[in-house]
Amino acid sequence: MFNRTLSSSRSLTTISTLCINFPSKNKTHHSIPILFPVTQKISSKYFPNNNLFVRMASGEQKFPPQKQDTQPGKEHVMDPLPQFTSPDYMPSNKLQGKIAVITGGDSGIGRAVCNLFSLEGATVAFTYVKGDEDKDTRDTLEIIKNGKSTDAKDPMAVAADLGFDENCKRVVDEVVNAYGRIDILVNNAAEQYECSSVEEIDEPRLERVFRTNIFSYFFMTRHALKHMKEGSSIINTTSVNAYKGNAKLLDYTSTKGAIVAFTRGLSLQLVSKGIRVNGVAPGPIWTPLIPASFQEEETAQFGGQVPMNRAGQPIEVAPSYVFLASNQCSSYFTGQVLHPNGGTVVNG
Repeated sequence: MFNRTLSSSRSLTTISTLCINFPSKNKTHHSIPILFPVTQKISSKYFPNNNLFVRMASGEQKFPPQKQDTQPGKEHVMDPLPQFTSPDYMPSNKLQGKIAVITGGDSGIGRAVCNLFSLEGATVAFTYVKGDEDKDTRDTLEIIKNGKSTDAKDPMAVAADLGFDENCKRVVDEVVNAYGRIDILVNNAAEQYECSSVEEIDEPRLERVFRTNIFSYFFMTRHALKHMKEGSSIINTTSVNAYKGNAKLLDYTSTKGAIVAFTRGLSLQLVSKGIRVNGVAPGPIWTPLIPASFQEEETAQFGGQVPMNRAGQPIEVAPSYVFLASNQCSSYFTGQVLHPNGGTVVNG
């Protein structure tokens, strides 16, 4: 590997050339140089397998069987670790000077979004569950600090159970007290549980899933809007399950359908204020929610049902949020949903 330094409008950016060996059919190896900007210092612990993307791109996937007994799941004990960044991603100041809030930002898709928002120049705040997600939160804060631009403020993490209105108000108040306003709100927190029949879903569980997955979206939005202005953006995480259904995740799927409707209705409410509202509907993505939701056998084969025959990584989803958050990229998008789902065709 060799490095060279180029001048850019944001800072001096180091361009590294990495040669990766790809085996051909006759078992010879071809070295292909890849150029990418080194914009942050990432610990090697986040890349236990440098060839993961090569392997995943081939569709040859089987995760080690694993199960976590409680939700929220923990990213730091997963095998392999989800990938929240990529050397191929090239930031270009798309969110320079913006203040962003990401719920459930300590791990999974949320962590990847926090990372890319930070690389794009935003000041980032995120929420997490105290006690259960402390280690993942510390890791994410380290990642953001290492990647943030010089003019961005230090990131902050706020512990909260977002299923209750007063907690969402407190999160918004803490962010605004620290940064003065909110430009981007990403509603992303979620939980899910398997079931084989609707008869298994009792009232406490139904209320718990709906509080986390859709009530929090209403609560965070109603309080954040007081501190948002024209040009701001709201992005809601829904799911491919909202479009194709999922027999084993009935209550979760129902909340994700509600998020699609919420996104469309809210976009019509706020269009006159110049605030765009969109959504992202990921397919099977390798996040802590998976081993915390499914049995070991299901986890091992996770993602194999989609046309690409593999699960996606959080870094493959996070650019959709950057696109929707950036006015220079998506100024004519509102009420829409992007579908990074591995090739599943959806309508609506």
